Amino acid sequence: MSKSKTVVVALGGNSFIADETHQSVPDQYRAAEKACSEIVRLLRDPALRLVVTHGNGPQVGFILRRSELAAPALHQVPLDSCVADTQGALGYQLELALRNELRRHEIDRSPAALVTLVLVDRDDPAFKNPTKPIGSFLTKERAEQHRDKDGWDVVEDAGRGWRRVVASPQPKAILDLDAVKRLLDAGFVVVAAGGGGIAVVEEPDGSLSGASAVVDKDLASSLLARQLGAETLVITTGVEKVCLDFGKPTQRTLDTMTLAQARQYMAEGHFKPGSMLPKIEAVVAFLEGGGREAVITDPAHMAEAIEGRGGTRVTV
Repeated sequence: MSKSKTVVVALGGNSFIADETHQSVPDQYRAAEKACSEIVRLLRDPALRLVVTHGNGPQVGFILRRSELAAPALHQVPLDSCVADTQGALGYQLELALRNELRRHEIDRSPAALVTLVLVDRDDPAFKNPTKPIGSFLTKERAEQHRDKDGWDVVEDAGRGWRRVVASPQPKAILDLDAVKRLLDAGFVVVAAGGGGIAVVEEPDGSLSGASAVVDKDLASSLLARQLGAETLVITTGVEKVCLDFGKPTQRTLDTMTLAQARQYMAEGHFKPGSMLPKIEAVVAFLEGGGREAVITDPAHMAEAIEGRGGTRVTV
């Protein structure tokens, strides 16, 4: 009998959006099916313990846009509720797709989607300097109305309009970790920490409150992988392999990278914030925390990359 191995696969929020003309819920489900067809290939190994996380940026943007269009007839949806809503909706799509794929391949496993809370520090500097843009572009007048009425932080975005910005604090703890472990022990394929988890803070009396913040899903996935003692972290993105000098004539792809090289390339500024940088930061934290290997690739090459035939593999 093969030794068990724990793998965390982090799907990007854009894994559900094929392109700008395919953004409906049925379109998102079909995209989820494609990702799950790759994921199920990993489950041929009965000893594999698998957790799937996912992004939710576009979907949170859709909810906020609906709220904007419905105002003032309907209430605004708080950001923590937006994340919870997308965890439920995308978790449902992933569980449904996984169930159908597992049945099709005659693999006797069951998936379970878990709404997941992630603790952040109420004193995290990110709360004093919100930088994460969310939602649609606004006119200056509308942005100022939200700032005055709803307490939003708003900024002008490169001449394209005004946008709301929120804090993106560091994840401190996966509060549903024990539930994830129990589900894994029972043989489930677990969908957890969607959208980086629902950000919550601890009040002075010990109670928890939802935070108006979003947690980077790659950093949350890295933390979850470390707390589970996972051997492998897989992060999907829009490209098959990590590139140096991305978008320049000197652009080159990487098949492999060591932890030391990853640190060096970050210091040299090869990776852009809001794009590849958080993924590399998540990989570095995972390997520094005891992980054995990390893989960065696109969803279509996920299975091959894990088997060493694609993507960018990062090792200690």
